[in-house]
Amino acid sequence: MGMLTDVVFAPAVGPLKGVLWLARIIAEQAERTLYDEGVIRAALLDLEQKLEAGDIDEDAYETQETVLLERLKIARERMRSGL
Repeated sequence: MGMLTDVVFAPAVGPLKGVLWLARIIAEQAERTLYDEGVIRAALLDLEQKLEAGDIDEDAYETQETVLLERLKIARERMRSGL
């Protein structure tokens, strides 16, 4: 009976499964990008250049640096744990 219900409900459930699959793929890619050590290092370098150029003040720099360093810490922990 399971195969029959799969066939009957496929037109309704199929697109939903496809959307859920796509959402999972997008979330995984976003997470990989968020915790990519190279991306984080580049963002830290860009942030430092903005501070030196006077585009941001010291408070904004420290706030953004804290966020980036926390992401870097998480990225390294994820790498050690094999994620």
